[in-house]
Amino acid sequence: MNTYKKRILDSVITRRLKTSGAILLEGIKWCGKTTTCEQLSHSVIYMDEPEKRDHNMLMARIRPSEILDGEAPRLIDEWQIAPVLWDAIRYRVDHGDGRGLFLLTGSAVPVDEDEIKHSGTGRFAWVRMRTMSLFESGESSGEVSLGALFEGKDCTGAHPAISQLPDVATAVCRGGWPAACELKGEEAFDPAFDYLDAVVKKDISRVDGVARNEDRARRIMRSYARLQGTQSSASVINADLAANEAGSFDDDTVYSYLNALKGIFAVEDMPAWCPNLRCKTPVRTSDTRYFSDPSIATSALRIGPKGLMEDLNTFGFLFETMAMRDLRVYADAHLGDVRRYHDASGLECDAVVSLRDGRYGLVEVKLGGAPLIERGAEALRKLASRLDTTTMAKPSFLMVLTAVGDCAYTRPDDGVVVCPIGCLRD
Repeated sequence: MNTYKKRILDSVITRRLKTSGAILLEGIKWCGKTTTCEQLSHSVIYMDEPEKRDHNMLMARIRPSEILDGEAPRLIDEWQIAPVLWDAIRYRVDHGDGRGLFLLTGSAVPVDEDEIKHSGTGRFAWVRMRTMSLFESGESSGEVSLGALFEGKDCTGAHPAISQLPDVATAVCRGGWPAACELKGEEAFDPAFDYLDAVVKKDISRVDGVARNEDRARRIMRSYARLQGTQSSASVINADLAANEAGSFDDDTVYSYLNALKGIFAVEDMPAWCPNLRCKTPVRTSDTRYFSDPSIATSALRIGPKGLMEDLNTFGFLFETMAMRDLRVYADAHLGDVRRYHDASGLECDAVVSLRDGRYGLVEVKLGGAPLIERGAEALRKLASRLDTTTMAKPSFLMVLTAVGDCAYTRPDDGVVVCPIGCLRD
């Protein structure tokens, strides 16, 4: 029996197959890339299949047609172990039907990029897959659509699927791993710990062939977890290590480990949003630190739902990590992106969701409660007042995204949308 649960990204991949010769689906391990592409492809080869790996890598070099021949779209799973395939696929796209020929999946950036002679411009489309959002795992009612907010529709009265803070804490610690979302109780937290072990023991070294120390990797990932939602440099991470761990490292070592984590998509830092402003306040352009899934942070910190409930400050930062994952998943459905605003005066906006046509929405993320909601709304109004709307559009919406709440509503005094995350979808 086919138990595959449709993902939001399915529609994006289907669309891109109509406009591109090959789709490169990248993302963190165990997020569902292979399963998703198996549903959308008509033939498949698993490059990393243990009994055939050596044969597949040899054929990729001396007879790539053996790898590429098959009914389109053809899935080439874990293609990055044989980067020489890139140019063979590009050539096949150029001399074939031209659209919807290949689906490539990869959970790491190719190590030997010297094997790639052509950028792939005009032939490949890059698509990022993430762990499951709350809507995909069935924990959001989906009554508030991000697309509808961009259309100016009212969301008042929408009810969340989860509305209790302990349930949100459980979702943060479990993460959006497809395997975890099928489990109950304490067992649901195991996949996140298993992922952390796989990273520090093997994957952080395998990504580029550089041997890295397991203990160092764990300590750096713990520090990274403590610094979620900040623009921390390597020196700041080192200071955190010195304060909380057994010693620190030089900045180059920290960057080496962080780049390896990026190479396996374990971290997904958020770039800065730089709008046109009425004033001349300098905008900070450093990326904001986030793990790709909040459960990586909770596993690194060895904290569970009960611990989060006892430390609401940490809970707030890690809830923000989950909110960024969900916003990115929902924005992808509209071919949009998510960035963060932070200026020299200290004014911040947690997320700016931008679409291709220039529309954008401003989002503040809060656990909930009237004081925090009011603080978020004030920050949104202040940023909106600084934007130079003679040279750029007005924001399509201002939203405070909360962990809990009885329902979504639009504030009558300033038009700010207050939406529990358990209501939101693409």
